[in-house]
Amino acid sequence: MSDTRLFGIRHHGPGSSRALTAELVAFRPDVVLIEGPPEADALVPMAVDPALEPPVALLAYVVDDVSRAAFWPFAVFSPEWQAIRHAVDAGVPVRFCDLPAAHQFALDGRPGGSGDPLARLAAVAGYDDPERWWDDMIEHRREPAFDVIADAMAALRADDPVGDHDARREAYMRTVLRRTRKDGFERIAVVCGAWHVPALTDPLPPASRDQALLRGLPKRKTACAWVPWTHGRLAASSGYGAGVTSPGWYHHLFTADEDVTARWLTAVAGVLRAEDLPVSTAHVIEAVRLADTLAALRDRVSAGLAEVTEATLSVLCGGDEVQLDLVTRRLVVGERMGAVPDDAPLTPLAADLAATARRLRLKREPQPRELDLDLRNPGGLERSRLLHRLRVLGIPWGRPAASARRSTGTFRETWQLAWQPEFEVDLVAAGVHGTTVAGAATARVRAAVADAPALSDVTAAVERCLLADLPDALPDALAALDARAAGDADVAHLMAAFPALARATRYGDVRGTDTGSLGTVAERVLARICAGLPPAAHGIDDDEAARLSGLVDGVHDVTGLLGEAATGRWLSALERLAERPALPPLLAGRLARLLADTDRMAADEVERRLARALTPGTPAAHAGAYVEGFFAGGALLLVHDDRLLRVVDRWLAEVAADQFDEVLPLLRRTFGAFADPEKRAIGERAAALAGPAPAARVAEGLDEKRAELVIPVFARLLGVSA
Repeated sequence: MSDTRLFGIRHHGPGSSRALTAELVAFRPDVVLIEGPPEADALVPMAVDPALEPPVALLAYVVDDVSRAAFWPFAVFSPEWQAIRHAVDAGVPVRFCDLPAAHQFALDGRPGGSGDPLARLAAVAGYDDPERWWDDMIEHRREPAFDVIADAMAALRADDPVGDHDARREAYMRTVLRRTRKDGFERIAVVCGAWHVPALTDPLPPASRDQALLRGLPKRKTACAWVPWTHGRLAASSGYGAGVTSPGWYHHLFTADEDVTARWLTAVAGVLRAEDLPVSTAHVIEAVRLADTLAALRDRVSAGLAEVTEATLSVLCGGDEVQLDLVTRRLVVGERMGAVPDDAPLTPLAADLAATARRLRLKREPQPRELDLDLRNPGGLERSRLLHRLRVLGIPWGRPAASARRSTGTFRETWQLAWQPEFEVDLVAAGVHGTTVAGAATARVRAAVADAPALSDVTAAVERCLLADLPDALPDALAALDARAAGDADVAHLMAAFPALARATRYGDVRGTDTGSLGTVAERVLARICAGLPPAAHGIDDDEAARLSGLVDGVHDVTGLLGEAATGRWLSALERLAERPALPPLLAGRLARLLADTDRMAADEVERRLARALTPGTPAAHAGAYVEGFFAGGALLLVHDDRLLRVVDRWLAEVAADQFDEVLPLLRRTFGAFADPEKRAIGERAAALAGPAPAARVAEGLDEKRAELVIPVFARLLGVSA
């Protein structure tokens, strides 16, 4: 008869890992069975490679439906990882014994465990940290640790029936155990979640019963691979069902041989000092003393996470919860990222990305970092192309960001880089489009424009195509754009699509792409917009006027990219539209402002139109809408043009009391958006226009008390304190 030992572990528990390692060394098994997907058996030997550095995860996915995927993460402090390392170092075979992922995917279930029953026991016992409970209740008792766990699980299962999914999993585990015994292994170690130990304890139920549970289970073709993982993704807050609250702390507990508290609080001080916060050696010493004192008061052998956290908050952070949150994110959870060997099995697309990233010296890291690229440099241009191609594939390794250098040129890009483990699944999914990043992105663009999407989506695809430098996809995208633009009679659709189209024309200078045909399409679209704008503005309500005004702004901002002729055609269209009667006041005000800014409307005409819009006979709401359209986006005209300021000032003074509340939200929305220096400048100019100083006006008979009643109104209007 074989000698079988059941080791019920806590997933990602450092105390559980230490106990398991000691038991395996003493037991010296000749085979190790581990809870996990059997499809990954062939990947176990890679654990001997030092380049396979935890945290890592086994990724399993359905070959023909990559959206169905699951991870089995391992940190250095995970008992399963220590069991794997013990086996490969000892040269004994490892077999995963959970229900195959092929069945679990087909059953519409997500492969995975049963949560953390040991954490549930810890909570019942009043412990906020399961590792503290493990130390107190397991490590410091004389009974063998895993015998205590088995008894606890048997009692817990008596009150918590096993569901169908776990029943099938445990049936398969028993099947693997029987097969292993039949294969002649004499010393069998079974490493599984503590919850399953009672189900694997001898005597096992009849094999026929388990066969009945497993007979006829559906299957899906499944593949497996090692992928890098992070401590952040091990955290329960990430949504991982078997996650722990403090991966960084657990890593420290498992790897620190002595002075656990002092080493931890020294690392905390390092995090705070990196943010230029004043933390001295004396602070660290005092924090260690406080943590040890709290542990003693609570009758604990050593300080745990609760004690070091309280000491951190009180001594090192000075009671500042924001600083404590920084420590939690950087250290208690942490963002340590694992690695897999370069020769690990990868999909062709993932292999191409890995080779390209190495060549371009782009390291996949989970911590966000800023990357500035100069597109005039070949290396910068290639990095930009790669990041844009990945975005086409739905893998946002990089996200465009505002540059700290505040450069407005087109030769510079700023990216925020952060690699997330789930991108590994996205890479597998994107592999259906091609075996290289460039090829897959090209196919993705072609597929996108072939489905006759909205015009704005086509123009966005064209822009992405140019940014990512996908010349093979560009003809298809341009043909779809030309056909879609010619067949779309809605000028609003054309206006919404035009900015991306106009921006794309500039990439010829920056990226060396031929955009001649694109410019021709853009000019045709602009011509249709200019022709269709007057009918689009006829008879529209206030909401549609606001929408059209925004579209006008979008087109206006980019027409200069097409050259002087295009700009002139656009401004002429705005002039013709501005002359039409019965325009919505918001749109009329916006057109007047755009024409004034481009010197296509004389200053006298601007004043005349504003004065006409603000005459006493005009409804206050209409006048407010005109002001909103005219002054939205900047207050410099009010600062530098006394005539316009007088018109607005006079109108405000004459608005009837019963209409002021109606117009106030419009004005507040406009003036409240101005920068504080602009508001102050407007106030100073208005004061200068008012004439004599307040004391002189009082002497002339001004009622000062009545004048003071106006101050809160102007304060609300300008969005400042009275």
